[in-house]
Amino acid sequence: MQSLYGAMPRLAMAAQTQSAFIGWRFMLAICALWLAGCAQPLQKAAADEDSWSGRLALQVEGQDSQSFSAMFELRGNAKAGGLVLLSPLGNRLAQLDWKDGHAQLVSSQETRSSDSLDTLLQEVTGTRIPVTALFSWLQGTQAAAPGWRADLSGVADGRLVAHRDDPQPQATLRVALTR
Repeated sequence: MQSLYGAMPRLAMAAQTQSAFIGWRFMLAICALWLAGCAQPLQKAAADEDSWSGRLALQVEGQDSQSFSAMFELRGNAKAGGLVLLSPLGNRLAQLDWKDGHAQLVSSQETRSSDSLDTLLQEVTGTRIPVTALFSWLQGTQAAAPGWRADLSGVADGRLVAHRDDPQPQATLRVALTR
């Protein structure tokens, strides 16, 4: 009888541990569902529209050095298209759309509009980004952009690196494609 009573606390502790384990698994499942609910579906590119996705990083040197990286979905061309920036968890950080000489950036903090995509990007990033050349570079075609030099040697492997030396501040744009 004594051994049965001695085993009771151990059995109760084992049941409590198993209950806690099941509780943690349940909480992890709820968290995963919640995170999946936060992810917003991306707009699909039309069949005749170019599209790219992957990771991008922009580093701007100088007195106020800054860097930014995110996952992205890019569609269209320099005249009309869209760019969605995503966190590593798939949450939408910002969406940039442009067409007919108008560009709009929507993020959780603000909405900005401009008559020029180049101007809007400069306001947001602090540097000029050669959008027209970028679309050519992504297609593996060298294109001139004042002050920028692009290394297209890795485009076949989904890698693009572009540096700007002039005008200051220096900037580096890195793109790693996933499809």
